[in-house]
Amino acid sequence: MDMPVAITAPCRAEAPTPSELSAAQVQALLQTNEELTELNRKLSDAQDKLVQSEKLASIGQLAAGVAHEINNPIGFIFSNFGTLEKYLAQLFDMLAAYEEAEAGLAGTPAAERLKKMREDIELDYLKEDIPSLMTESKDGIQRVRKIVQDLKDFSRVDARQEWEWVNLHTGIDSTLNIVNNEIKYKADVVKEYGPLPDVECLPSELNQVFMNLLVNAAHAVNTERGTITIRTGVEGSDAWVEIADNGCGIPSENLKRIFDPFFTTKAIGKGTGLGLSLSYGIVKKHGGRIEVASEVGHGTTFRVTIPLKRSTGAPA
Repeated sequence: MDMPVAITAPCRAEAPTPSELSAAQVQALLQTNEELTELNRKLSDAQDKLVQSEKLASIGQLAAGVAHEINNPIGFIFSNFGTLEKYLAQLFDMLAAYEEAEAGLAGTPAAERLKKMREDIELDYLKEDIPSLMTESKDGIQRVRKIVQDLKDFSRVDARQEWEWVNLHTGIDSTLNIVNNEIKYKADVVKEYGPLPDVECLPSELNQVFMNLLVNAAHAVNTERGTITIRTGVEGSDAWVEIADNGCGIPSENLKRIFDPFFTTKAIGKGTGLGLSLSYGIVKKHGGRIEVASEVGHGTTFRVTIPLKRSTGAPA
């Protein structure tokens, strides 16, 4: 009778337990985990910035469309105003001729009726006030046209995001006009522009940086009325722009975090925490740097420095 043969299962290697891992292996695993965590954070930040960038592009397109639609009626109103001024001048000339002829009607019922009508409508006052009203109205229309043009310059949708040689002072002035409502009730703007040649840049993106810094400066003013100072200049092969306020300042513990996405000290609903983060990325794209100096209770100064000429490594 054959004896049964015992069959032994092959040995299976088991995964080493943590206690069996060497210190070097544990350290390598921990380092890999940290690298993956950091990579995931960077990917999340990049996605958030991309979403925000798309929103800004949509807002820019909307602004350009609105500016175009406003520009059309403003154009014919401005044109009609010129014609109206010419008609009024002719009517005033005719009125002067009637006034000269009035002397020949002295003592007649027509003269009495004209005198009463002159007094009722206050003709002398109207002759002074109408030209003044026309001048003020024309000035108002010109200001609307300037705002519309600045809105178009700010959005620069038609620029197709190409690198251009531009005057940064023009971009700053256009941006100031756009954010005027945020600033005019809180601070006076002092311009200390230095000699500045044209700079090769993406103008609409730099305008976004200036807008973020100007709005932040206005929000930092906590006195009855503050001052925002804009300085520009050249240092070697770089252009620089400083935007300084005499507001509340930034605590030292927050200075290291102000360029982090979603970090904000503003109240809920007042800020997204993306403005400075996006500005930092835009300046980096230009091969430049953005620096900040602040003292609590005395104010904050942001300094943007970019090359006059696009660096070869800058993205297209």
